[in-house]
Amino acid sequence: MLLRKVSQTPALCVSVLRLPQSTPVAQQHIGAAAARSVRLYATQAAEAVIEKPVVGSDGATTVEKVEKKAASVESKSFAVNMFKGQISTSQIFPFPSVLNEEKLELLRELLEPCSKFFDEVNDPAKNDALEMVEEHTMQGLKELGAFGLQVPVELGGMGLTNTQYARLVELVGLHDLGVGITLGAHQSIGFKGILLYGNKQQKEKYLPKLATGETVAAFCLTEPSSGSDAASIRSIAVPSPCGKYYTLNGSKIWISNGGLAEIFTVFAKTPMKDEKTGEVKEKITAFIVERSFGGVTNGPPEKKMGIKASNTAEVFFENVRVPAECVLGEVGEGFKVAMNILNNGRFGMAAALSGTMKGAIAKAVDHAANRTQFGNKIHSFGVIQEKIARMVMYQYVTESMAYMVSGNMDSGATDFQIEAAISKIFASEAAWKVTDECIQIMGGMGFMKDAGIERVLRDLRIFRIFEGTNDILRLFVSLNGFQNAGNQLKSLQKALKNPLGNAGLLATEITKRAKRKAGISTGLTLQGTVHPELAQSGELSVKAIEQFGEVIEELLLKHGKRIIDEQFVLERVANCAIDLYAMIVVLSRASRSLSQGHSSAQHEKMLCETWCTEAYDQITQNIKFLRSGTSKQIFKNLRAISSAVVENGTVVDHAANRTQFRSKIHSFGVIQEKIARMAMYQYVTDSMAYMVSGNMDSGATDFQIDAAISKIFASNAGNQLKSLQKALKNPLFNAGLLAAGITKWVKWKADMDTGGELVRRY
Repeated sequence: MLLRKVSQTPALCVSVLRLPQSTPVAQQHIGAAAARSVRLYATQAAEAVIEKPVVGSDGATTVEKVEKKAASVESKSFAVNMFKGQISTSQIFPFPSVLNEEKLELLRELLEPCSKFFDEVNDPAKNDALEMVEEHTMQGLKELGAFGLQVPVELGGMGLTNTQYARLVELVGLHDLGVGITLGAHQSIGFKGILLYGNKQQKEKYLPKLATGETVAAFCLTEPSSGSDAASIRSIAVPSPCGKYYTLNGSKIWISNGGLAEIFTVFAKTPMKDEKTGEVKEKITAFIVERSFGGVTNGPPEKKMGIKASNTAEVFFENVRVPAECVLGEVGEGFKVAMNILNNGRFGMAAALSGTMKGAIAKAVDHAANRTQFGNKIHSFGVIQEKIARMVMYQYVTESMAYMVSGNMDSGATDFQIEAAISKIFASEAAWKVTDECIQIMGGMGFMKDAGIERVLRDLRIFRIFEGTNDILRLFVSLNGFQNAGNQLKSLQKALKNPLGNAGLLATEITKRAKRKAGISTGLTLQGTVHPELAQSGELSVKAIEQFGEVIEELLLKHGKRIIDEQFVLERVANCAIDLYAMIVVLSRASRSLSQGHSSAQHEKMLCETWCTEAYDQITQNIKFLRSGTSKQIFKNLRAISSAVVENGTVVDHAANRTQFRSKIHSFGVIQEKIARMAMYQYVTDSMAYMVSGNMDSGATDFQIDAAISKIFASNAGNQLKSLQKALKNPLFNAGLLAAGITKWVKWKADMDTGGELVRRY
């Protein structure tokens, strides 16, 4: 009765729901040049990333209409729903098992010869030294069919599913990441556009030779002036008066396979005339470009820190005549093509790095089991045990993410962009930690070239940079999550205009928020979904989702359209989302193993329980920090420290001079935090060094602990400092993702009404 009365009183509904009253949409003015330059691009980004719900303008919407509209746009993505404080299990439970016996048998038949090839033929150390994949190795890979794993059989390929592909990529990652990049640049992004968007004629013309490796492909997006800021590319393709071809001019940098490829997927701006206004605007179009067209050249191979075996070069296009039939997808839809290519191939990175971690763990375990110190094998020491246990957990989570995403894709899911981005972020950072700890366990031996692990660490550094830097992808994850949560709030605002007609919906939302206020569960549960032995971990996941959904709503109501400027906040929100998704995928996988009685089930249970307990603590700690008054002061300090360092020019000139999105990158929150932490690490290390040396000069003799602490801190800080410096100088390989995140939200900032509406349709 009370809920019925509440639902019939709009003012009271607003009070309980904490939603701002709807106000007429005011015309918004775009103040920033960056917003003007990317507004058109943002529309493409939004469409490429997620379908926005269509909400009618009629305030008197009936319950039936609301429910029908909600059903029509309701996402099955777990990641999308967790931002709303909801649980959608259809793409998570049970853990995907998408391979039938026939496909499993084919996979087994492929794995044995591939494994033998990498053991006996490929020499990763020699590839690294030569800075190229040996010719006989390339030829052997072609004979194995490794250049056309997902090309349909009728077009000369292997016709593998995403899950089968992931398993083979995992094997490559175990052995040689340089070879992995060569193969991945060819098929994961190089000709993936032809697979996804090519018409029948294009597929029949290009895929057979690409599948056999007779021709090699490359993906050309990044330019000197456009890393993450894909909207600022300058390459241009002008249509001929006859309409039969385009003249392409421009250059692309850091192109994997750039010196080897005969076929290029190239993105360039094309002038397009608006039929209604007559105005000519530039939009990005994707093209298939053959080296044989003429005018296509490349620079020498780049000298790189890692993945030296892969070819990376600048590619130049000078007056290249590209036939009109080589347009890939629709004219002006190039950004959408680029986005979906990257989203579609991202799971492969997690699979490959899962294999890399297996190799590092094997080396670390072998050393720990055989190395004796202080009369005991070092694997018996607690510090080594914790390192190995965490290495195994990181690998387990990464592997679970990779096969969850590939399984979702094979099952026909289309809304997996956030999950794929999370898997890339987590995998690239986990692989670095695992390999670094492998070297630490092996000590001096791990540092030596002959052990082979230093090469792996060098190879791994690029994975946090290309195909969307992890900093950009964190913003991508957060902002897409906020967009979906905002759409939900917007629909509630619409429902409030007719409380009688939407009583059920409003009563549900009011009840949920009232329970949250009282600290009572909102009714979310995974009981009956997770295995009974993992019930406690399931409860932690539910609590985390409820708290996460609540803080997302609080942040939206607090910051409104300004949330796009709160990069310190967005980064921490993304970290919560990553931890949450990690919890749920291991819950799903471990539940399957327990239910099916796998021999590894109890081991997986331990991995799952340990991970979920620690991840829950990290999530709650981040949420507590975001809600605290301390966070505001910390963010203010970080911004001030960064500004002072940039102004004095004492740390990394690159940040002061690199421009993206019409702004120096030192003005971005994610960069400000990096610079501030670099300065703090240096300041503390410097203070420790001169404190200890001063004590010694003053005649102190009891300074052993102080000296040990200074050494530990300095060595760890040095690693962090170098990592942060590389992040500031990174080439932002193929990182068109920011246009799907930042540019979309710049548009949103410029075009959002004052009543709290988060996303407006153009």
